[in-house]
Amino acid sequence: MPLTETRNLRGGTSCWQPEGHQAVVSDAFPDHDVDIAIVGAGVMGAMLAERLTATGRSVALFDRRPPGHGSTAASTALAMWAADVPLTHLASRIGVNEAARRWRRVHAAVRALAERIDRLSIDAARVDRPELYLAGTLLDETALAVECEARRAAGLPSTFLDGDAVASRFGLPARAALLSEGGYEVDPVRLTLSLLARAREHGATVTYPVDIIAIEQSDAGNILHTAEGRSVTARDVILATGYERARLFLPEAFSVSSSYAIATPPGTAPLWRESAMIWEASSPYIYARATSDGRVIAGGEDESFEDGARRDALIGVKRGTLQAKLGKIIGRDDVPVDCAWGAAFGSSPDGLPAIGRAANHEGIWLASGFGGNGVTFAALATELITAELDGHSDPDAACFDPYRFPS
Repeated sequence: MPLTETRNLRGGTSCWQPEGHQAVVSDAFPDHDVDIAIVGAGVMGAMLAERLTATGRSVALFDRRPPGHGSTAASTALAMWAADVPLTHLASRIGVNEAARRWRRVHAAVRALAERIDRLSIDAARVDRPELYLAGTLLDETALAVECEARRAAGLPSTFLDGDAVASRFGLPARAALLSEGGYEVDPVRLTLSLLARAREHGATVTYPVDIIAIEQSDAGNILHTAEGRSVTARDVILATGYERARLFLPEAFSVSSSYAIATPPGTAPLWRESAMIWEASSPYIYARATSDGRVIAGGEDESFEDGARRDALIGVKRGTLQAKLGKIIGRDDVPVDCAWGAAFGSSPDGLPAIGRAANHEGIWLASGFGGNGVTFAALATELITAELDGHSDPDAACFDPYRFPS
């Protein structure tokens, strides 16, 4: 079995075009051992590299594609702390205290990332936004009020608004919602490239295109082998390969499906007040947000299959569906669409990522941000794995262990 899957990660036209940024010139393949090798140079790998090089470690990143050209370029980059599975639903499965513990830890990671982006002046087009979680088929108005009480009991910043309050403040059709603070938007490609630039300033190398096909354990560490017959030894290896799963290590509970998104032309926003991030508590769901250049992005309409060609064949249909749903949510029937795309999307039973040591292989780590909060989960993975490598395990690490689900 190959080390990771190879798949068509995205199709159509995303509004985040990595080709529009200055290209990251590939470094030569390392000719010396390194402390840490990271397989994957998307937002997850970039965030890990920036943090680990800042602590003095030697880091080498490898990717099949240029940095930011995979799933990162298809992300809609809402940095939120609410998971895909509502807190009340998660609490019914694992208990109130454990569910609240996980959500609080994700919230802390979101806020810590915002502070780091601002403090280090990382170019990410970060803008704080309120989040509106609208009543829908998954949580109606009554269930949404219960969800609000659960969040507030957990110490999380959410407030219940009735439909009239939503309409008055945000200029949207009246519908009950939870108003949450602490989220923000970013440009995922700019964030990734800026993080990589900082990591390289601290000595990291970024080599592409290169396909790591196997990892061999030795007394010196882990030897990474490429398809071309080259190799490099690292003490630790972090698999940050996104939705190209490392099937030897990642359990079947972490699944890949297909998701869709559209974007308006620049300068369209604002179409509602405060450019709030909107998310509907429905299945299938829809979410929407504005960008720093005045686009409105909407996404959702997930399908359960993985096949890229089948996914991309539906982009035209999904474009129309998302356009109509967006118009209904914001009360407009004239929303223009400039870009439409489909992409691989990963999920888990609890809406939370797979972060931690790989089973049965010393020195290999999984940083798999499965769930709707890819940027958020990259921040969380960076904190948890860095703590482990520093020798002091995060007390919440077990909450996100890749093997927490029964096999």
